Amino acid sequence: MIFKNRADAGRKLAARLTRYADREDVLVLALPRGGVPVAYEVAKALNAPLDVFLVRKLGVPGHEELAMGAIASGGVRVINEELVNYLGIPMEVIDAIAAVEQRELERRAVAYRRNRPPPDVKDRVVILIDDGLATGSTMRAAAASLRLKKPRRIGVAVPVSSPETCDEFRHEVDEIVCAFTPQNFQGVGLWYEDFSQTADDEVRELLRQAMQAGHHVTSSAS
Repeated sequence: MIFKNRADAGRKLAARLTRYADREDVLVLALPRGGVPVAYEVAKALNAPLDVFLVRKLGVPGHEELAMGAIASGGVRVINEELVNYLGIPMEVIDAIAAVEQRELERRAVAYRRNRPPPDVKDRVVILIDDGLATGSTMRAAAASLRLKKPRRIGVAVPVSSPETCDEFRHEVDEIVCAFTPQNFQGVGLWYEDFSQTADDEVRELLRQAMQAGHHVTSSAS
C-alpha cells in the first residue's frame, strides 16, 4: 500500500476508526508537523475536535533522522537507553540537543496556538496521530506526557509503521491502530508518493479550518 500523500493516508486511517465517530468525549491530537494533515482528515471523518500535541525528536549527532529519544510538552523526556549506551553518547550531548529542541517546541507553541492554551484532555478519549512510526520515540514521549494530564484513554493511530514498533505500542497505550505494517518497512517516507515537508502555514491553516468547522476544543490553562 502506497499513500498518495498525507491527506490520502488520513482518509484511509479514518476508515479504521469509525467507532469513534460523533462522540463528544473523543479528541484528536496531531504530532506536528507531518501528523497534522493526517489527523485533519481523521478529525473531519469522525466529526471530532482537532488540536496539536507538541513533541520533538532528539536526533543522534550526525544521523539526525535516527531518534535517540524525544521531548514533549510538560517537560517529559524519553531516552532510548539501549541506543544511547550502544553509541556511547554522553549525557551532556543529549542535554545540549534537548535544549535546542526545547526552543523549537516553544516556538511552535506560539506559531500554532498563539495565546490559545493547550486542550483539556482530562477524562477524554484521546487519539494521538502521526504520519507514521519508525522507532516510535516521539510518539512515546507524547503518550508519556499526555498520560500525566489524566485522559480516560489514550489511543495511537498511524497510517504506516514498522511491525515491531506497532507491536511494542500494544503494551504502552490503551489502543494502537497501524493501518499498514509492511515487513520491509525501512522508513515512513517510502510508503508515500508525496512525503514533502509540511509547512507551519499548512499546520495553522488546517487548525483554522477545523475550528471553523465547529470542532472547538475545550482548553486548559495547565
